[in-house]
Amino acid sequence: MSTTAPRSGVRARPVRPARLPSAGRTPALLTAVRALALLLALLALGVTLWYGLDERGTALAFGVLIAVGELARWSGTGERESAPLGAAGALAYALLGENAGHRTDHGVLQVVAVVVAAALVGCVPHVARGHGPTPDDLARRVLTVAFAAVCFQPLYDRGRLLEWGGPAQALLLVALLVLTTLWDAVLAAATAHARTRWPFGPLLRDELRATPGIGSAVCATGAVMALAVAVTGLWALPVFSLPLLLTQLSFRRYAAVRATYRQTIASLARATEIAGYTPAGHARRVAALSRAVGRELGLSEPDLTVLEHAALMHDIGQLSLVDPVPAGATAALPSAEQRRIALLGGAVVRQTGVEAEVAVVVERQADPYRDQPVTARIVRTVNAYEEMAREAGPSGPLTALEKLRLGTARDYQPEVVESLARVLSRAGLTLPRPG
Repeated sequence: MSTTAPRSGVRARPVRPARLPSAGRTPALLTAVRALALLLALLALGVTLWYGLDERGTALAFGVLIAVGELARWSGTGERESAPLGAAGALAYALLGENAGHRTDHGVLQVVAVVVAAALVGCVPHVARGHGPTPDDLARRVLTVAFAAVCFQPLYDRGRLLEWGGPAQALLLVALLVLTTLWDAVLAAATAHARTRWPFGPLLRDELRATPGIGSAVCATGAVMALAVAVTGLWALPVFSLPLLLTQLSFRRYAAVRATYRQTIASLARATEIAGYTPAGHARRVAALSRAVGRELGLSEPDLTVLEHAALMHDIGQLSLVDPVPAGATAALPSAEQRRIALLGGAVVRQTGVEAEVAVVVERQADPYRDQPVTARIVRTVNAYEEMAREAGPSGPLTALEKLRLGTARDYQPEVVESLARVLSRAGLTLPRPG
């Protein structure tokens, strides 16, 4: 794809399509992960059905716990672990060596078989409602549990854990939990990278940052369950499930508050559209594209949230204008007028009670890019692109990118413009439509 040079004589670089898998084709890594999880699940189920369950009562108790955890799945939240009780129960079964002082004989394949069967049973109601777990979530659960069982069960079967005992055994369990957590984080980041082509490093960093939250509760509960069952028996399962259920309830309430908060911001952003200052859907399009560019640049999840909220409210300062800007196109205004509108918008954002970081981004979106935080650079670039592309008609995207590249000396950071070009050329990107 090539572009013609602008009349000013400066030639803009062509937009090179991103080298990604074609639309509709599953990336090779995702296919490999799903195939490995499926083969492992089928092998475990087949072997377990052929030879039968060892210690059926224990297997049934943990299976019921995992199924209940899946039934209590937290659907549609976007959280890293939406079924914490099921994950903790699966981890506890993988790390189980004794039951009330009696040695257990189940192996790695039975652990995988019980977890798979119980998870499938618990997911049935969610699948019927169309909110079931994705294949990647199920594959990650299978491979993570198998990893924990492979690390623990051979050591236990050989008697190494019994030899060490005491503090050494506790330290070993902690080390196994750390390794399992790292494995799960790497697996989640790798599959997300293969699916979205976002940078792997920031994805892994976000996964690791999420671990001290619900992830640490899952790991701690799983380990404590395994140790408690080893001493007191299966009665420990309902006792130690209750704290995690309460934790899940607290996270659910927090997510509801956060969703309401975002809806409030989106409603405030629509005020400029309702008043006729900006075209319908402009704020949502800028927010969606800004978040994609932020992902491309490797921003962390907290920064992406600030970026999205600022992008939704970036035009709110226009409500203070007596005469609306034609089509809400502030990118074409003089720098002094852009800065005045941005400062008015920041003042409005501060009065709404939104976090101060969002107000700073809104206030500084009209400054020269060298004086801006990276989030403000993204908002300014994406807003200008959306306005220019809308005005240029069918050739809008290429024309807008040419203009942005010509403005990289002062107004737009070159790295942000190039990231925007990569995002736009990426297959499968969809943005909210006008209205």
